Amino acid sequence: MTSPTHDLWQRAAAFSARAHRHQLRKDKETPYVSHPFRVAMTVRHVFGCDDPVAIAAALLHDTIEDTATDYDDIAGAFGDDVASVVAAMTKSMILPEPQREVDYDRRLAAADWRARLIKLADVYDNACDAAQLTPESRAKLPDKIARAVALAARDRATNPTMERACSAVLSLRDSRSDLRP
Repeated sequence: MTSPTHDLWQRAAAFSARAHRHQLRKDKETPYVSHPFRVAMTVRHVFGCDDPVAIAAALLHDTIEDTATDYDDIAGAFGDDVASVVAAMTKSMILPEPQREVDYDRRLAAADWRARLIKLADVYDNACDAAQLTPESRAKLPDKIARAVALAARDRATNPTMERACSAVLSLRDSRSDLRP
């Protein structure tokens, strides 16, 4: 019998795979869903977080932003906790880019800690997969890493998972000259 924890991430993995089924990474070969799957695995295996909401939200973190999925779809299938974290991870595409990034950071700062954890896993995965990014996206990685770590700074002292996550991201950054500011 499947436990509720396994059921949540298994349903989220299937939902994410269906939602992203026709999308490819920037290399035009890799199925896009590999990114949310790697982000979830980073949350679980690199950062050591076994929180079911965090893992499900990591699997779903790009569905509202990049697919026809909306908040209500996520809330109906996975509950408000997961939907709120996914919504916090969603940039408002109606805003011009400079305002969009400020709004995004403000919402992440106000969100549940799991949204900031997933943001760290997102930048970690993008840094690991930098060869697949456009030169413009690669050039933005040092700033994105710095912003994600800064947003998580207040969580580090009280949340061991966030400390592990920040340390892992900073260690990756420091090991690669192309990721340093």
